[in-house]
Amino acid sequence: MTQEAAKTMVHAFIITSRIDYCNSVMYGASTVHIRPLQNVLNAAARLILCKRKYDRITAAIRHSLHWLSVQLRIDYKLCVLVCTCLHQAAPVYLCELCIPDASSTGQSHLRSAVTECLVISYCRTKNCEQRSFSYSGPTLWNSLPLTLRDKSMSLSQFCSRLKTEMFCRAYN
Repeated sequence: MTQEAAKTMVHAFIITSRIDYCNSVMYGASTVHIRPLQNVLNAAARLILCKRKYDRITAAIRHSLHWLSVQLRIDYKLCVLVCTCLHQAAPVYLCELCIPDASSTGQSHLRSAVTECLVISYCRTKNCEQRSFSYSGPTLWNSLPLTLRDKSMSLSQFCSRLKTEMFCRAYN
């Protein structure tokens, strides 16, 4: 089997069906819960790149496959979902959770309204509410640089630039 065929099979059977499926619910989960998914990702990379079990794989994942770690995949997916909400291409119940500071009453004069930040909902408990989309989505969006928060960008441009930003955060 060629490396390209192995990459296609792994992407179809493992990455999209096991690692990327509903991974946004894992936002804020501890490393203990994310580590098994990362181990599956590492094993898939070893299979594609014909590496042995105990070979180092992180550099190969970065340089050869251009994959993000599981934690960064979760962040990436949430940021794309927020961008989709801001373009009004997501379901209404999600779009209602992404409120720009400029449109909220009494906050249009704040500096955050100019920088296109989103309103972060108040959380009383740390464990549950900080993992909700109404908190995690705007928090991740506000942590992005201003060049990425430009609403005039198309979704494909945003995804490309976001992945570049995530790579810079992870490996620099």
